[in-house]
Amino acid sequence: TSSSSIFYPILLLCMSSFTTPPLTLSCPFDGLVPIISEHLHRLHPACSLFLSSLWPHVLLLAALTHFTRVILQVLVCLLLFDFQSFAWHLLHHRVPWLYRTFHKVHHTYTSTSALTAEYSGTWETLSLGLFAAANPLLLGCHPLTELAFFVVNIWLSVEDHCGYDLPWATHRLVPLGLYGGARHHDLHHLKSKCNFAPYFTHWDRLAGTLQTQD
Repeated sequence: TSSSSIFYPILLLCMSSFTTPPLTLSCPFDGLVPIISEHLHRLHPACSLFLSSLWPHVLLLAALTHFTRVILQVLVCLLLFDFQSFAWHLLHHRVPWLYRTFHKVHHTYTSTSALTAEYSGTWETLSLGLFAAANPLLLGCHPLTELAFFVVNIWLSVEDHCGYDLPWATHRLVPLGLYGGARHHDLHHLKSKCNFAPYFTHWDRLAGTLQTQD
């Protein structure tokens, strides 16, 4: 039943309020344990609670959407998410209390790696997840578009934080320097006062916060 399906996430959320994250391990993967703990004890229950109330009302396989329409909708969702993340990110850097309380944990490591994409607190991860989940719904996108957007969004986030300027990276496929990539976001983690947009460069260019070299 729907009442029993939400019991597990509610229980875990209540339990996580009285537990502390595990100690960070002194190893190359020291960030992995807190990330797993954060997702298991807080993010997974919260998402399960949300989906358990929403999922029965969503018809997932309504109809197959034309491929080009899916591509265009994913691009629009990415552009909207890029603006939301830029504004949210910039706000957390400009307001000292927000930075100290919520965003500072993401800047624990100045040298980026794939794991740092998910190395954030509950508030930051859930707020950005809310933007990502709400955009396809607000735009009236097909569930297939929503699924594709989630996959692309996570891929680009990990690629941005991977710490490698790969020859097949997305920024090499987008012309005119319109997309930042790993080098772009690595500068943000190094200097913390530039390159606030996660993917594209136009918002930082307009705000005067774009930096393209060391």
